[in-house]
Order: sequence, then C-alpha cells, then structure tokens
Amino acid sequence: MVKFLPLKEAVAENLHDGDAVAFEGFTHLIPTAAAHEAIRQGFRDLTLIRMTPDLIYDQMIGMGIAKKIVFSYLGNPGVGLLRRARDAIENGFPRAIEVEEHSHAGMANAYEAGAAGLPCAVFRGYRGAGLAAVNPNIKSITCPFTGEVLAAVPAIRPDVTFIHAQKADRKGNVLVEGIIGIQKEAVLAAKRAVVTVEE
Repeated sequence: MVKFLPLKEAVAENLHDGDAVAFEGFTHLIPTAAAHEAIRQGFRDLTLIRMTPDLIYDQMIGMGIAKKIVFSYLGNPGVGLLRRARDAIENGFPRAIEVEEHSHAGMANAYEAGAAGLPCAVFRGYRGAGLAAVNPNIKSITCPFTGEVLAAVPAIRPDVTFIHAQKADRKGNVLVEGIIGIQKEAVLAAKRAVVTVEE
C-alpha cells in the first residue's frame, strides 16, 4: 500500500524502538532528513544497517539510539573517522554498541538474499580476510556440486528501510538518478519502506 505522508508521520508510523533499520544511499541520495527525524523522535535500541555508515549514523550513535551497527565501511571519505562511533565502540559512550562488520561484497550479497527471500547469501569472498575471526555470522560452506569452499552470511532483512530519491508518482513509482547503490535491494528486503523525495 502506498501512502503519502509528511516526514514526521512517515517516520513515526514505520520506525519503532528495537527495529533493525537501514538508511541506504550514497552522496546526494543519503536519507539525511529521515535520519534526523528519527533522532528528533528519540527512538531507542535500534540496529542500524548501512553499507557505509557515515555522518548520519555517527549522529545517531552519538545520540545513544543505536544498540548495534551492521556495516561494511565505518567512516566518511570527506571527514575521516566517525568519532561518536569510535567512542561508543572503544569506550561505551554514550552507550556500548554491538558491531557486525562485513565487506561491501558481503553486505551487497546479504541484501540481495534478503530481497530474494533467501535465508543467506553464498558467494566467493572473505578469503585471506580477517573478518571471519571477528564476525561469527561469516561462515564457510562447501558447494555440493563442485566441492568449492564458499562464504555464507545471513540475509539482511530490515524491519524498515529508508531511502531518498528525486521523484515519485501517486502510484508509488520512484525515480532514482545518480550513483545507484543497494537501495533497491534494501527496500525489497525490508518489511516496510519509506522513500523521501524532492518532487
């Protein structure tokens, strides 16, 4: 069902304390306004999922609304380290958070598995990487057809995904232009989706 709502109502109706939530999109498609509205509404105990948590997640972590982050690169190319995330991880301030780190390929495959309704993603990856030593959700499986050892990660299935786009129509069609990341898969993997648009 498609609903057109002011941002305050859209966030209040679709995001709840304890949810696993993805705010996905790169550069001009980062759903900044939706993340700021979530901060204003004071949600708690969120699992924040994002391929590249940058300033919006740093702000959310700094406001103490995150209990866990699932990510593939923790930083911002323009400003460097995420100071609030680092403080939460290293010092438990403003609260301790759980961390689940993946590669970009691992996250992308996990979103695709979630979008397809599969329980996990199977792909070539993590060979020679140390992430499996710190992330128990990275498993190895043997292909029953070739005997090849492959990586497996659980599908990502957010309770709600927020994305930003340029335009939408009354039927719910959305136009996304520019750097297309994992937004489509993140929306299809989610139980609920909110799209903010400029027009």
